[in-house]
Amino acid sequence: MQLATFLAVVTEGSFEAAARMLHVTPSAVSQRIKALEQSVGQVLVRRAKPCTATTAGQALVRFAGQVALLEREAMDQARDGTRLAVVVNADSLNTWFPPALTQVPGVLFELHTDDQDHSADLLRAGVAMAAVTAEDVAVQGCRVERLGVMRYLAVAAPGVDPARAPMVVYNRKDRLQHRFLDGTPEPPVHYVPAAAAFEETIRLGLGWGMVPEQNARPEIEAGRYVDIAPGRYLDVPLHWQYWRIDSPTLNTLTAAVRTAAASALRV
Repeated sequence: MQLATFLAVVTEGSFEAAARMLHVTPSAVSQRIKALEQSVGQVLVRRAKPCTATTAGQALVRFAGQVALLEREAMDQARDGTRLAVVVNADSLNTWFPPALTQVPGVLFELHTDDQDHSADLLRAGVAMAAVTAEDVAVQGCRVERLGVMRYLAVAAPGVDPARAPMVVYNRKDRLQHRFLDGTPEPPVHYVPAAAAFEETIRLGLGWGMVPEQNARPEIEAGRYVDIAPGRYLDVPLHWQYWRIDSPTLNTLTAAVRTAAASALRV
């Protein structure tokens, strides 16, 4: 009960929201959290807006989530089903990843997006059960498998001078364009934090950017994009990290991700 309450506070972001989810009073939630903290001898919840797990609490969040997943699978709740929280970089979510979800029937997904260089952070925090990430070193308590390589091409709309045009970047975590420039002076930047809008911004001539090969090639062939650096590209290795537990649902999703990646990514 205390573990489930702790997970609810961190997931929902406040004692009040956790109380509503658990159908108890905020006072009951507070008492359970205090009892759990007393039993482990450390503060586990940072009382802020939103509430977050302390460093000591992060490992417990992951453990609580694993217990909750196994409980849901064991009970086989027909009404709500099993829920999996997964973090995926935006370009994978916009290209090869969704077909993998169709191979896991009866599961509800909670998808988070983050840059592939940062997506493993949500695994460390216990927020996600699995992640598509650039990290090849397993997060504590997780397994890691190489998926393949996502190739990016530098593109712009016809008539756009890439030497003078702004650079389109997903967000401030996105360093793909900077890596492609490799130290050359950085142009002005548009920040466009949505994969489809990112590509449309380039298509409309607002700037140049790195687009996954799967999406860039058809646009180049159709004349809507121009490869601004023919023969040059950027390869980003992707990995699948997931909790090290014996979960049939997570195992099924992992197999589906392997299959989807094998058909879409470069070796």
